[in-house]
Amino acid sequence: MKLKKSIALMLGTVLVLGLVGCASKKVDDSSDKASSGGSKSSHYPVTIQTYNYKKEPIEVTFDKSPENVVAVYQNSIETMLALGLEDKIKLAAGLDHEVKDEYKEAFSKVNYSDKFTPDKETVIMEKPDLIFSWWSIFDEKRLGEVNYWQDKGINTYMSVNSGATEEKTVDNEITDILNVGKIFDVEDKAKSITDEIKNGIDDVVNKVKDQEKQTTLIVEYMDGKIYTYGAKTLGGDMVSKLGAELLNPKGGDIGEEDLIKLNPDSIFVVYMDRNDKNVAQGEINKILNNKALASLKAVKDKRVNPIALGDMYCSGVRTIDGINTFAQGLYPELKK
Repeated sequence: MKLKKSIALMLGTVLVLGLVGCASKKVDDSSDKASSGGSKSSHYPVTIQTYNYKKEPIEVTFDKSPENVVAVYQNSIETMLALGLEDKIKLAAGLDHEVKDEYKEAFSKVNYSDKFTPDKETVIMEKPDLIFSWWSIFDEKRLGEVNYWQDKGINTYMSVNSGATEEKTVDNEITDILNVGKIFDVEDKAKSITDEIKNGIDDVVNKVKDQEKQTTLIVEYMDGKIYTYGAKTLGGDMVSKLGAELLNPKGGDIGEEDLIKLNPDSIFVVYMDRNDKNVAQGEINKILNNKALASLKAVKDKRVNPIALGDMYCSGVRTIDGINTFAQGLYPELKK
C-alpha cells in the first residue's frame, strides 16, 4: 500500500514538473519573438538625433511609425519613395528635378503641392505627425521654426547636409537614409539602399585611383555672380573622394578674372531644371559662350559639365548619381 502511494506521488510530481516546463517554454518563445522584432511594439519608441533652426542637435522620439508626413525638397521626397513609404506622404513639395524614373509610379500617388514651399497654415491643415525638410525651409517665413512644430507635438527631421552642420559629407547622406529607415521601421530597406550607394562609390573610386590628378571647380551662377562650392560642401567631399583637387577650397563668390587665374582642368556648373530640359545646357553655355572665358583650359578641352543640384547637395538616394557625374567629368575616359 505504501509502495502504491509512493509511485502515485512520484507520477504526480513528474506531471507537475512537465506542466511547469511547458509553461516556461511558452513564455520563452513569446519573449524571443518580441526581441527578434516579430512584434511592432518591440521597435518603438525610437529616438533620433536631428537639429533645430539654430543648428543645435536635438533628440526626437517616435512612439510609432508616422502616418501623415509633409516632405519638402528633393531628397526628402525621394528617400520616402525609395523606402516604399509613398502612402505615408500627406503632402510633398519642392522638387528641383523630376523624381528618378524608378520612383515615378509611386510618386504619381502622392499629393504634390503646386507651391514650391507650402506655408505654415497649409501644413497645419494637413495635420502632419512628421515634417521632413531642409534647414533653410524651417525658416520662420517658410515652414516655421522646428521648435514651433515640436511644441505642437509634431516631429521634424532636418536633412543633415542642408545646413545643419558646417561640414557636409557623403556619410551624412547615409545617416539620413538610415535614420528615416529607423523612424518608419524599415531598417532593412534603408541598409540595402545605403549598401548599394557605398558599394557603388567604392567601385568608382577604385576605377579612378590610378588616374592623373585633376583640378576642378564647382560653380553656380547666382544673381549674375559666380559662386564656388568649397571643400566642406557635399560636392567638395565627392570630388575629394575621387582623388581630384577642388580649387578655391574656401568657396564663395569669384569674378571672371579669378576663374581665369584658377584655370581648372574641368568645371562643373550646378543647375536646377524644374521640368525645363534646356536649363542644364543654358547654364554651361554661360561659360562656353563667354568670349572672356575662351582661354580657359576647360573650355578649350570641352570639359564644362552640368551637374544637378539634387545630385550634389542633400543628394540622398541620388548620391551615386552625383559621384558618377563627377567621375566622368574629371576622367572622361570613363565614358568610353
